[in-house]
Amino acid sequence: MKKIGIFLADGFEEIEGLTVVDILRRAGLEAVTISVMGKKEIVGSHKICVLADALYEDTDLSGLDGVVLPGGLEGTTNLGKHEGVCGTARAFTEEGKLVAAICAAPSVLGQEGILKGRKAACYPGFEGKLEGADVVYEEVAEDGNVITSRGMGTAIPFSLRLVAYLLDEKTAEELAEKIVFRQ
Repeated sequence: MKKIGIFLADGFEEIEGLTVVDILRRAGLEAVTISVMGKKEIVGSHKICVLADALYEDTDLSGLDGVVLPGGLEGTTNLGKHEGVCGTARAFTEEGKLVAAICAAPSVLGQEGILKGRKAACYPGFEGKLEGADVVYEEVAEDGNVITSRGMGTAIPFSLRLVAYLLDEKTAEELAEKIVFRQ
C-alpha cells in the first residue's frame, strides 16, 4: 500500500489538508498527517484543532511515497520556514516521488526551485512566488511527479488527481462517483 505524508502546520487551510486525507484513505491509500510544529495538536486557519498522526521528527520519511503541502497563509509560511519540509520536498522531487501542494503552498515549492520549467497552479496572487514555473490557471496542474492546485474550491479535484497519480484513473473516477462529485 502506498503511503503519503500530509504536512500540517498551524494556520493550514483545513479543507485543503483534510480533504486530501479523506479522499486518499477512501481510495485505500495510507495517508499520514505529520505535524511540523513539534506538537500533535495543530490549529487550522479557521481555529479548528486537529490531532496529527505523527510528529515530523518521529517520522521515517524514507517510507513515504510522496508528500502533500496544504495551503493557508500562516500554514504555508510555517511550512516554508521548516528546513525538513523544504529538504524533503527537494529530495522527493529528485527521487521521482510525489510532491504536491495546493493554494499558497506551491510557493514553498517555488522557493525551493522545484517548479523551474514545470506547469504549476496556485492561489490567485501567488503566481510571482512560483519561481521559474509555467503558471497555469487550471484547477490542478500535473507535471511529472509534481502536482499543484489553486485553493479550497479545488481540494476535491486535487485529491482525486492524487489518487489517479498514485493508483489509476479508473479508481479516481469511481471514487468521484461514490462521493457524488461526478455523476
